[in-house]
Parts: sequence; structure tokens; C-alpha cells
Amino acid sequence: MKAKFKTMLYGGDYNPEQWPREVWQQDMELFEKAHLNSATVNVFSWARIQPSEETYDFSELDDIVDTLTKSGKQIVLATATAALPSWMVKRYPQVARVDYEGRRHKFGQRHNACPNSPMYQHFVAELTARLAQRYGKNENVVCWHINNEYGGECHCENCEKAFRVWLRKKYGTIPALNRAWNLAFWGHTIYEWDEVVLPNALSEGISRPDGEEPGSERTAFAGMSIDYRRFMSDSLLNNFRLERDTIRQYDQDTVITTNLMGTYKGLDYFRWAKEMDIVSWDNYPSYDTPWSLTAMRHDLMRGLKGAPFMLMEQTPSQQNWQPYNSLKKPGQMRAQSWQTVAHGADTVQFFQLRRSVGGCEKFHGAVIAHAGSDQTRVFREVAQLGEELERIGDTMIGSRTEAKAAIIFDWDNYWALEYTSGPNQDLKYVDQILRYYEYFYRKNIAVDLIPVDGDFSSYDLVVAPVLYMVKEGMQEELESFVAAGGVFVTGFMSGIVNESDNVHLGGYPGPLRALAGIWAEEIDALAPEQSNVVLFHDGTSSPCEMLCDLIHLEGAEAVAHYGQDFYAGMPALTRNHFGKGVVYYIGTVLAEEGLKQALGLACKEARIASVLEEETELEVTRRISEQIAIYFVINLKERALPLPKVFAGKQDLLTGRTAEEGEMLQKYDVRIFLEQNA
Repeated sequence: MKAKFKTMLYGGDYNPEQWPREVWQQDMELFEKAHLNSATVNVFSWARIQPSEETYDFSELDDIVDTLTKSGKQIVLATATAALPSWMVKRYPQVARVDYEGRRHKFGQRHNACPNSPMYQHFVAELTARLAQRYGKNENVVCWHINNEYGGECHCENCEKAFRVWLRKKYGTIPALNRAWNLAFWGHTIYEWDEVVLPNALSEGISRPDGEEPGSERTAFAGMSIDYRRFMSDSLLNNFRLERDTIRQYDQDTVITTNLMGTYKGLDYFRWAKEMDIVSWDNYPSYDTPWSLTAMRHDLMRGLKGAPFMLMEQTPSQQNWQPYNSLKKPGQMRAQSWQTVAHGADTVQFFQLRRSVGGCEKFHGAVIAHAGSDQTRVFREVAQLGEELERIGDTMIGSRTEAKAAIIFDWDNYWALEYTSGPNQDLKYVDQILRYYEYFYRKNIAVDLIPVDGDFSSYDLVVAPVLYMVKEGMQEELESFVAAGGVFVTGFMSGIVNESDNVHLGGYPGPLRALAGIWAEEIDALAPEQSNVVLFHDGTSSPCEMLCDLIHLEGAEAVAHYGQDFYAGMPALTRNHFGKGVVYYIGTVLAEEGLKQALGLACKEARIASVLEEETELEVTRRISEQIAIYFVINLKERALPLPKVFAGKQDLLTGRTAEEGEMLQKYDVRIFLEQNA
């Protein structure tokens, strides 16, 4: 492999095919002024390259690549397979998807191809081969960008047949499938493989409580629907592999990626990351997205491969597709970009470089606005950030985040928890992960987001909120981690089901029962207007809501009890010795202060420390390499905050100025400090 990147890529999606040739040279001049060193091209150009089944025309793309090469730009070259040309859908309508309601789509939109269509796969492989053969040796092509934002599902007959093949490989026999999906329920036993019907609105979909049409999140057989999620994720991943392997026939060196979407529900990104050379993703927070959620998504993307990632897309100003597309305030884009780098990005890229003249994204922000001028606030901020990135150079390329605490994130659990019917419809997977993550974020404690089959041994603390699905082998791995001296935190709605969504019999939390030293007899679901209170043994208290486990101790000690209802006095938070380690079980949805107290106990026990000893409301993160440690200090609050004393006398890499004790950071201010490792 080539080194991932020699310097930090700074650029973004560029669509010169949408513009007359005379605009291209103007763009090159503006890119220089903005200090952009790269461009992502050919994302949606299939219709230009292949105007008919028999005809390919690369002349325009040749000119685009030549223009960028002569301007010294690094090129992220997309494969253009994200949107089908019209002739393909007209001639081969079976390449178009069928939706959850059973309707075959017509030409239009994006993500409109059936991933299991042999005809689609044929044309994809042919196009990708021609691209790789033509541009694979171009030294300015530093990254291949396959497709774009994979997502969605298809429910056509072809996918149904492919699903049956996938199931035969997974289960082997009809009786095994019947057991896995518990098809004795409602008399749904099947006798032949061709009786398997994929889950959609016409089969296992359950009508929503308001009586409207079935929603894709409600299913009579969660085991079946979870398997279909797995199958569809694998089907789209097979499309990625097809393009990747085709490129590798002609280009063995250039890194290959596709842009992911953070906590997007549809695809198991841990499985995908194993097939990617580098993870890339698109970061589009809304006007009210907590900075902690954005940081968590960055940490998840870094955790997919345990390595730096690419920021493939962000807007320099505003989105167009959210309900309220607010402008980024002065300094906000810069602070957001440095936050991304602080959490592991080795690139900063935008969608888009020039604003489109028409279509649904004509109001999506861009480096070059409709005015076509460099005399805009956004352009000046992009240029400022470009200057700073040039000044930093390759200083932090490849550096990593060192964390001794980890949070388990698992797409199977994501799907299963939100498919289950009961006990509380307000229980959402990402919301619960974020609540635990926020503790570490506010304390400036480095934390990795890891898969259920990750290496726990490199951590002192592992946290697994709502670990609803405990799959084969997980119990043993967790017990081994704790027995060796690790601290493990889990709690309500954990250890409930196996990988097929069948309940672990013998009492909650199933396989985690001995580890936690408790038995949860019942689970009380609280409506939004209801709550309880948790009384800690140090005399403090905290409200709790949503769910309450009714817990019996089986070796654990109670750290806090419920204060109300018929289960007042029963344990709400427990601590259990297991081997050389300790397990904390949080039996309810604690309010922020209560969760802070519970996680504080676990962190103290595991000796988990902040990036710096001094408490601060500033976001402080650290990336390290063998030679250096780089500290990022960012003010994301609404008011000025003092710089921590430890940085006084150190040189800010962005300005070259020496920081002074007592200096204040205004909103969106950023400081970066470098220390040589001993």
C-alpha cells in the first residue's frame, strides 16, 4: 500500500461536469486562494461516461483529471456507481429497487439499484474496470471513492431468492431456521426454503399504533427482520467488494474507501470496515445536534478500524435537506473541522466545492457560492482553515488516540432493541449510548467505541449500555475480561436475547447473571409523565425514568436503592466482584447527575483519568505518535472560558503565539499544542 496520505487532504466534492469549461479555470484559481489541495470527482457521472449500453466516453473525465493534475491537486476518484443512467432502468427495469410497501421504483433519486441484481452488478464491474484501467496509474489519484453513502433496502423477488440462499448458508436446515425464528409462534412453521417470505409491509410488518400502514421498524418476527437487516447489509457490502476487487486488478496500491454515515442504522459498519482500506464518513450535524453526539460519531468512525479516518463530507455553511438549515456561525465550521481532526480525522473535505445551479441540493452550502466570488464570509473561513492545515503539514498524519475506556457499539443490538415489541417505545439505542458517552466527553476522558468482538484486554474499563443481545461467545469474553481485573458496566435491557432475538431462559440478565451477581425479576416501564427516584448510600439521590429493573442480589452489593413505588428499597445500582475485577449494573435510566455518580464510581475503580488533571468545560483531546502528543483545546460553549493552566507557556501551533496563563478562549476558539514524548 501507498502511505495513506502524505499530507492532510483538504478539498471536497467537485462536479465540473455540471459547469461550462470556462468555469473550470476560475475554480482552479479559487481553489488556490482557499488553499484546497484535493478534489473528489466523478461521484455522479455514470450518465456522462456511459450514455448508452454500448458506448463509453471518458473524454470529459480525462479533461477534468488533467485539469486537476496540472493544478497540482490530489484526486479522490469516485466510481460513479451511486446513481444509474436512465437507459439502464428503461432497458432493464429489474435493476430498480422494490420498496417496503412492495412497489417497484422507476428511474430517479439515488440508491435506486437492487444490490442483488446480476445486471446491475455486470454494468458496475464493467464501468469500474474501465475507470481503474484508465486512471489507476495516475500519481495524483490518491484514493478511490466507491459508490456514495450506501444505504436503503430492496424487497424485490430477486432479493427474496438471494435471502433464501443466505439463510441456507447460515442455518443449514429448515428445522434450524424454524427454531431460530421461533416460527411455532402464530403457527408460522415453514416446510420448504421457497416458503420463506422476506419481511415487508405485505408480510410480517405490524401496523403502527395509530392504525396507519405498517412501518418498517415494527415486525411480528424480530429474528427474521434482524436477519434481513444482516442480509441487506451484506448484499450492499458485496457490491462494495465487487468494485474494490475490480479496482485491485489494475491498481494494487491506492487506498479504497466508501463514505459512511456515522450511526446510520442500515449497515453494520464494523463488518464493512474490515473490507475498507480506510474509513471515511460524512458529518452533517443539524443546528441543535449536541457537540457530544458529533464527537461520539467521530470516535465510532475511528473505532471501526482503530485508526485515523477521512472526513469525506461536511458543509462549509448549511445543509439543504434538514427541517431547519441554519447557517454555521462565524468560526463554527473551523471549530467543527478541528474537532473532527482532534478525534482522528486525517482529512477535511466538503460537500461541495461549487454550489449547484439546480436540483434539490442547489441550496446546500459550498466553498464557492452562487455569487462565484472569493469575497464571502464562508470562502474566507475556508481559506483561513486551509492556511492552518498547510502550517500544520504532516505533523499529525497517522497519529492515534490512546484510550483505556471503551463503549461497546453493536449494530445487531441496534436493530434488535428497536425491533422488540415492548417494554417502552421511547427506548432508542443511540440515545442510550450517547447518554453514557457524554460522561466521558464532559470529563475529557478518551474513549473508544468498539465492537462486541473487539479486544477488551487493552482497556481497563468497558461499558455496554443496553446490551440487549448477547451472542455466542460474548459471555466468555466478558467474564475473561473482568476476571483478569477489568471493570465492566452494564445494566437494564442487557443479556435478554440471543442472536435470533429469542430470550435467554433462566432469568434476566441471562448470560450476564453470574457476572453481574444479580437477578432482575421484572422490568417496569414508566410512561413519560412517570418517574422514580434512586437513593445512593452516600445520602444523595437522582430521578430515574423509562425503565426500572426489579433486582434481587445474588452476590452483588447494592450501591443505591429505589425510593418509590412498590419496589421501594430494592436495588437500583449494584457492584459485584468477579475474579480480580468488578461489575457495575445500572438497573434504570438515571438522570444525568445520577449517571455521572454511577460512572464516576466505575472510573475511579478502573483508575480512568482525564486527558488533563485540571477540570475544564473546554473540549480537550489528544492524539499521539511515537514522537509527539498533540493537544486540541476547543471552546464549544456559549461563553468565554479560561485556558487550562497546564498550557500556559506553550506555543500554539495555529498562530505561533505563546499561550499565557489566564487567557480566555472565546466561543469557537481553537488552540493546538504539541509536546515531545519522553
